[in-house]
Amino acid sequence: MIVSKDYTGRVLFSDCGFIEIEGGELMNNATREKYLKYALVVVGILFLLIYPMGVIWPSGWVWHGGEGMYYLQMICGVYAVLGIYLIFAAENPAANRSLISFTIWSSVVHAAIMAAQAFTDSNEHGHLIGDVPGLLVIAAVLWFLSPKGERFIEVTR
Repeated sequence: MIVSKDYTGRVLFSDCGFIEIEGGELMNNATREKYLKYALVVVGILFLLIYPMGVIWPSGWVWHGGEGMYYLQMICGVYAVLGIYLIFAAENPAANRSLISFTIWSSVVHAAIMAAQAFTDSNEHGHLIGDVPGLLVIAAVLWFLSPKGERFIEVTR
């Protein structure tokens, strides 16, 4: 079963368990899972550090011109819990696919909403180089490292 071909017809994703990356390098499922485990721990730690990042760089991480302290406490609490669960999920990513998928898609949606708000409110433009791209990078890394069956809709011939 072939999932995707490039413009030359070369197989990029197939059920052999390897992904071909530009330059001919291969990343097999075991390697991908190893890096996914590292990424889950790093993302979990980053989510635990949202409050300190808001103190150090408020224009990129704290909304409402720094006046929304209740909001910051609430968002830090939610992300701290998610961060802890992601660190635990690193032990067995396959058993935590739904949590990883939730983290990917909620990060994309959260970033999209924040980007729209930051574009329309000149006081919030700093988020376009702070938490908005941060969440998109997190989503992209977790998506790339997720098993291929969870990244692509398989197409049968």
